[in-house]
Amino acid sequence: MRKQELHIAAFGAGRMGRGIGICFALAGWQISLIDSRLREDWATYKVGIEKEIAQTLALLVDLDLLPAGSEAVIKDRISLLPHNDGLASLSKCELIFEAVPETEASKKEALRKLDHVLSEAAIVASTTSTFLADLVASWSTRPEYILNAHFLNPAFLVPLIEVSPHQGTRPEVIETVKQALEDIGKVPVLCKASPGYIVPRIQALAMNEAARLVEEGVASAEDVDKAVRYGFGLRFAALGLLEFIDWGGLDILYYASGYLEKEMQNARFATPDIIVDKMGKGALGMGAGVGMYDWRTRDQEAFKREKLRKFVELLNMNGALKPPVL
Repeated sequence: MRKQELHIAAFGAGRMGRGIGICFALAGWQISLIDSRLREDWATYKVGIEKEIAQTLALLVDLDLLPAGSEAVIKDRISLLPHNDGLASLSKCELIFEAVPETEASKKEALRKLDHVLSEAAIVASTTSTFLADLVASWSTRPEYILNAHFLNPAFLVPLIEVSPHQGTRPEVIETVKQALEDIGKVPVLCKASPGYIVPRIQALAMNEAARLVEEGVASAEDVDKAVRYGFGLRFAALGLLEFIDWGGLDILYYASGYLEKEMQNARFATPDIIVDKMGKGALGMGAGVGMYDWRTRDQEAFKREKLRKFVELLNMNGALKPPVL
């Protein structure tokens, strides 16, 4: 991990701002956590923030993720600043995570305030889960320095960050944000400005389908969740969904989708056009050398062994793999 090279802050001291503060503090970075509201009861509000951060750090100790007695060191890396003092401190800040409440009015007001105090090249990464990056950028006078950085809760534990620029975001801005996130141990992925990013979009479909299984009386809530934990979840923690398609073959997904669409009489199971197109070209996955990935220059056997090794580790970690009877 590199030494901290950026002056960073989170504008918005709610749950997400606090989570981001803890993320950077755990990685050894200093970060300012700034209240986005001008309030008379700042002293009382600050005590509440400190209490919640202390509780989170105590939880990390309890989970053996933080050595006991180190909480004060981590906490001291987070500077808590009231609204006016915080904004005044941002003139030298290079990367700001906007983490105000998820309303258009709050976001617009936050961008307006930040535009008044930030240097010309300061980067603003909005943590919004609702508004696309091009819309957020339109609320700023410095759109080329705006993008979204979508953290998944709890931010201090989940490594993935969905980085979503708009077409006008400067390439160096994207790289700076990705590098900063990688430097603190996060895993940034890049996605275009699209509703639902990557994870929430997949997650929404999966959760809706799980609810429908219970609604239709196919299985109990307990058995649906057991199936997810011991089948779906463990497997896809080791293997990506698109890797899984290529491993089994695109033709399996093609015919399975067609069967489900017909039997369920619902277009939500329809085969995506990209799968139909690849089927027509014979790009059926690993066996064909090309599928969702290009496998022609990769050692497929080594890839499979590594994925199976990770899968076994997960099974053992969850107590789901019994030793053979000899």
